[in-house]
Amino acid sequence: MQEAGLVNVLRTILIILVIYYGLKIIMRFAFPLLMKRFMGKMERKFQEQQGGYRPSQPRSKVGETIIDKKPTSNSRTNNDVGEYVDYEDVD
Repeated sequence: MQEAGLVNVLRTILIILVIYYGLKIIMRFAFPLLMKRFMGKMERKFQEQQGGYRPSQPRSKVGETIIDKKPTSNSRTNNDVGEYVDYEDVD
């Protein structure tokens, strides 16, 4: 009677070890693939949010100039500042 109980305990421990090492081996190969897929999805999502990445856009040729938008002019002067007063240093 006790021998049957011991055999069942050993068989249960063996099954647990086989499942543990089997999952460990499977995850060694599956985890990198899952991470690569997850990182690819995150990269695409980030690029969509940024809006600057366009993989279907043709590459420009060497020496070709592409202007995306008109530059803004920051050289405007403010005439409401007052008048310029020339001064001399006093000794």
